[in-house]
Amino acid sequence: MKNRIATCFIALLLGVSSVAFAQENKEEKEPVYQFKETVNVPHTAVDNQGSSGTCWCFAGIGFVEAEILRMYGKEFNLSEMFTVRQAWTEKVAKFVRMHGGSSLSQGGEVCDVLYMINKYGMMPEADYSGKVIGEERHMHSEMNEVIASVARAIVKNGNKKISPAGPKAVQGVLDAYLGDVPEDFVMDGKKYTPKSFAEAYPINPTDYIEICSFTSDPYYKPCMVEIPDNWTWTPAYNMPLDELMQAVDYALEHGYTLGWAQDVSNPGFSRKEGVGIVPEDPKDPKLWEEIVAEKQVTDEIHQTAYDNWDAGDDHSMLVVGIAKDQNGTKYYKIKNSWGEAGPHKGYWYCSEQYLRQYTIFFTLHKDALSKSMKKSLNL
Repeated sequence: MKNRIATCFIALLLGVSSVAFAQENKEEKEPVYQFKETVNVPHTAVDNQGSSGTCWCFAGIGFVEAEILRMYGKEFNLSEMFTVRQAWTEKVAKFVRMHGGSSLSQGGEVCDVLYMINKYGMMPEADYSGKVIGEERHMHSEMNEVIASVARAIVKNGNKKISPAGPKAVQGVLDAYLGDVPEDFVMDGKKYTPKSFAEAYPINPTDYIEICSFTSDPYYKPCMVEIPDNWTWTPAYNMPLDELMQAVDYALEHGYTLGWAQDVSNPGFSRKEGVGIVPEDPKDPKLWEEIVAEKQVTDEIHQTAYDNWDAGDDHSMLVVGIAKDQNGTKYYKIKNSWGEAGPHKGYWYCSEQYLRQYTIFFTLHKDALSKSMKKSLNL
């Protein structure tokens, strides 16, 4: 399984910040791949995770913002870092309960956002940006190391019993790097706490599910998605790959976005082009100079890629639409969290074959499934 943190830091490590892209695009010719959108689900603006491994939260908050827009007609810019700090609180607690045997990294999944909002609430970005250490962008490397050190010290159990000071120490680190959480805030002229704000625009985790496609597990039943960043041990409903893609189309065509866990560390994902494909020949010299033939991905090919760690969950994004290239090939419009980078200003277009090859699972509202799909899954 590739390292999600490495990918989530990719904008810094490879110098693909919005500024770098803007400079590079000045010399760009007309894009090789050109798209015409056929479906575009309402959603909020592209954001930037900076130098942090929190793509899961940016995708998840984008998902929640789109759901609030769909259900309540309200457009909010919610705080990712409020949710990130709550997730760290829960991760360290689980790490201690598991005697150090669970995941302890900044990675996660879209569904984690739903759990954290349900338990802790939510708040506007304007009231909790998490940027208190003098940086314009999110910079989490030092914070992550400090939290991990505290967690491992607790598990080391030098006092021969777990100290009640441990959780306070974790909160102290989070306060230092992300800022103190305000007790309340004002939105639309009304005072809220994080919990009351979430209750005003409820997002119930039980209304949402994950769907996946693996030949290693029975179809039409929940299975455990065995990836390191699934630290909440959330199961997903398993189905054949063709039906999974039908579910994606149905959701988008009926006004629902999907949180997407997938892999972008492969030759078919071009940051320069803003495109994701599965080239028949990854070493084709014409790749990215012209439209090349794609591999036709079957259930078996998808499973092999997963088993061989060629397809992992090293990134999370939000699926917001459907498009076609100039040859009529279907693509999906993807909202990323690297700022307005690339030729599509922060959006990527990933082909149908790309989703078939690299999807780990999707998060979506149960009502985004057709009646026949719900029946197949016994929902």
